[in-house]
Amino acid sequence: MKSVKEYLEYRDFLRDFYTENKKESKFYSLRYMGSKVSVDPSHLVKIFQRQRHIGNSLIDTFADHCGLSGTDAEYFANLVRFNKAKSDRDSRMYFEKLLAMKGPGARSLEKKQYDYYTQWYHSAILTLLDFYPFRNDYAALANQLNPKISEAKARKSVALLQKLGLIRRSAQGTWELTHKIITTGDHYRSIAVKTFQEETIRLALGALDRHPPEKRNISTVTITIKEKDLDRINELIAQFRESLLQIAHDEIAPDKVYQLNIQFFPLTQ
Repeated sequence: MKSVKEYLEYRDFLRDFYTENKKESKFYSLRYMGSKVSVDPSHLVKIFQRQRHIGNSLIDTFADHCGLSGTDAEYFANLVRFNKAKSDRDSRMYFEKLLAMKGPGARSLEKKQYDYYTQWYHSAILTLLDFYPFRNDYAALANQLNPKISEAKARKSVALLQKLGLIRRSAQGTWELTHKIITTGDHYRSIAVKTFQEETIRLALGALDRHPPEKRNISTVTITIKEKDLDRINELIAQFRESLLQIAHDEIAPDKVYQLNIQFFPLTQ
């Protein structure tokens, strides 16, 4: 069975633990496991199916039954709290704890995927390299961004993109996109994307002073709607995004990278 540190969902770990023990012993059953962790067998099934959570008071009990100790038990405890987190702040805090505990080998890809979303300039550089002839002049690459970043940040960003398999060196000696897509689990992706959105929203705030009006388009409007119109409005926003993506896709000689943020949220209960 896989190490608990390879899991990002504690209920999958518990389900696999039960399945493995069931295979090894005909006496091992839901009733037996339930008696050891003080949980009704029917409730165990719902836990395995991700329909229910275990109580915080039972974390140590489950860890002991699964033979977890030391950092494995600590990882399991953080994993439970990560999966049960109700706020973005708590989700991120426990996720970063899990990454720190996984160890260099196990956490490598997940850590790099998460790092990609924590800084706005990683995606900016990735998009820029689709047309910018970069030949390891990191100072020049850093100066291409607005706001500018340090040469050291540009160097680390390119290294990250390479390790993620998102860029490669061409036969001409420049770096090019591989068009590979970062794929992650649903809960992990949610945390990563929200982190990236926070980064770009802060970036947009600074753009008010950083760019003249003719170089940006930042507008706001407060409207009244009916709840039933939300789906239609979200559909229109999606169509608008798709139209812009099509324009970008059809462009054969791009010369700039732009960031588009669309924010639509309630101001009343």
